[in-house]
Amino acid sequence: MTATHGLAGRREWTGLAVLLLPTLVIAMDMGVLFFAVPFISTDLRPSGTQQLWIMDMYSFLLAGLLIPMGALGDRIGRRKLLMLGAGGFLAASLLAATAHDASGLIAARALLGVTGATLMPSTLALIRNMFHDRKQRQGALAAWGGAMMAGATLGPVAGGLLLDNFWWGSAFLAAVPVMALVLLAAPALLPEYRAEQRGSFDLLGAGLSIAAVLPLVYGIKTLAVDGWSLLPALSLVAGLGFGVLLVHRLRTAAHPLIDLGLFRNRTFSGAISVNTVAMFAMMGFTLFTSQYLQLVKGLSPLTAALWGLLPSVGVGAAVGLTGALAGKVRPAALMSGGFLVGAAGFGLMTMVGPGSPLALVLTAAGVLAAGTVGTMTLTAEMVVSAAPAEQAGAASATSETATELGSSLGIALLGAAGAAVYKARLADALPQGLPGDAARAAHDTLGGAVTMAAQLPGQTRDQLLEAGRAAFADGMHLAAVVGLVCMLGGSLAAHRLLAHLPARTAEAAAEQQVGLAA
Repeated sequence: MTATHGLAGRREWTGLAVLLLPTLVIAMDMGVLFFAVPFISTDLRPSGTQQLWIMDMYSFLLAGLLIPMGALGDRIGRRKLLMLGAGGFLAASLLAATAHDASGLIAARALLGVTGATLMPSTLALIRNMFHDRKQRQGALAAWGGAMMAGATLGPVAGGLLLDNFWWGSAFLAAVPVMALVLLAAPALLPEYRAEQRGSFDLLGAGLSIAAVLPLVYGIKTLAVDGWSLLPALSLVAGLGFGVLLVHRLRTAAHPLIDLGLFRNRTFSGAISVNTVAMFAMMGFTLFTSQYLQLVKGLSPLTAALWGLLPSVGVGAAVGLTGALAGKVRPAALMSGGFLVGAAGFGLMTMVGPGSPLALVLTAAGVLAAGTVGTMTLTAEMVVSAAPAEQAGAASATSETATELGSSLGIALLGAAGAAVYKARLADALPQGLPGDAARAAHDTLGGAVTMAAQLPGQTRDQLLEAGRAAFADGMHLAAVVGLVCMLGGSLAAHRLLAHLPARTAEAAAEQQVGLAA
């Protein structure tokens, strides 16, 4: 444990750089893999089902294990859990890069998900231990949020560059030197912290947490991609049922994974609620932006990823401005303002059509992300400050789990809304005489329409592309309207739920509420 509760020094700030490394890698993982899938399909020849599991196994296990791993770190030591996770992630990355068949790669992806779940809550909880001064902690958490956004933005670019020059396994090997550096630097630069007298680890609660979150994430994502079917629907029901059992266990266990009393803390519950709304809207719309650049504007994946770097400039400015104002403006006002900025971005997205200049969609994406990410940097500080130090790992993991669920719900519901509009609009606009197989493929997705159009003669091809792109834009407009409404709702919720916090932001009020709750 850090000896002093004063200002952090050089060691702590250098230690923060170490904590940002696994954060960056975790955020980059999915973007890198998107580029690798075609090469993996050619080399390992997975079945359709195996290819889906290669993509999803990591995120399913990551989401399901966040809360148990956060609680485990509180008990055995957060630095120890971080190092175990970094070592496991390194080994799993090597296994993934050298997999000889699809089953081996799926197993490696599963191990990546398990070990990845140890990293996120450990990094946030250690920041709580290393930075006791509110302003310094806000700066550290702003850097953490910036690393997350940078990883998500740079992932596709890094994937494209690696796969242009090396084999698909290089996408996984990129994590190896990063995790090796974490293992070397952590003992010297990161403090150890474990809760005192926390009791035994609740294995039953951990099992119920996994049994609740995994089916929920699987059901939401599968319904979003494949539409209605019985198995994912039953998974949702099962996940909700296990969720009820989990809540009962948390209420009755002598040493629960996380104290439900934290949710009576308005700072903690309010921050998680508004963060979930933000992730629902932002991540739910991200897929539309990437498809627009590639399928409507016809950009290659790498070119689209490079253009996608431009909005991150606005995000960086928003994060810096939010940090500068955090000690002077009430958090509720800052967060409400951030949501309104995000709403303006969604409003701009409703003006984007197939023939719009690229600058419009990039500006809209930048405004949308700037408002949302600026808000999220504040919620991270609120969550780690609101929880007692001994529960910081479990509290951070709870916030990350809510983020995963919000993202999944956003992708599912906004994606379903956009797809419904696309299919309805395209059904009335298909070119006359279009072959049945081409019509069916085009009716499913814009990607199917673009693929089929490449096989058709000139006039029919142009008519199909024009109809498909117009229908997609209509679907994107509906999703943008839903996102705009969510942003307005988030602005109101932030004002109502967090109005009790003064301009000194979350720390003092949160700590006061923790004392009252105790």
